[in-house]
Amino acid sequence: MPAEGLSRPSWDEYFLSMARLVAGRSTCPRRQVGAVLVRQRRVIATGYNGSVRGDVHCYDAGCLLENGHCVRAVHAELNALLQCAISGQTSVGATLYSTDFPCVHCAKALVQAEVVRVIYVSLYPDRHSLDILQRGGVEVFRVEGDPGRHELVRES
Repeated sequence: MPAEGLSRPSWDEYFLSMARLVAGRSTCPRRQVGAVLVRQRRVIATGYNGSVRGDVHCYDAGCLLENGHCVRAVHAELNALLQCAISGQTSVGATLYSTDFPCVHCAKALVQAEVVRVIYVSLYPDRHSLDILQRGGVEVFRVEGDPGRHELVRES
């Protein structure tokens, strides 16, 4: 039991706080996104949006834009899934905690990797992502409210 006056974060808030921290490592100034993959209340991988390993960063060389999107950066969600592959962790049955809603490409990767839940804070304008996630059997929740005093709202 926490000491009087102290409150303990819920598991969701704990992992969302980690996603916010991970976003601080992003090297793309247009959007700083952090993602944390969790299975059985254990972190299995993290990811942030940034350049391909060994390439220049958007902070240093500027964003490489096509149709309003930076194509230099690998998205946070994909980086977390790739980290699972590198470390030999399975993402089957995992929950993704993310500062931003996944784009359509990341949504497809999450379905293929058998992630079962996505919990996100900020909306990303991609009209196909939710359909892909839901048709793939992924539960999607949006965080509403302030950190520490939030609720999860199921996307429908």
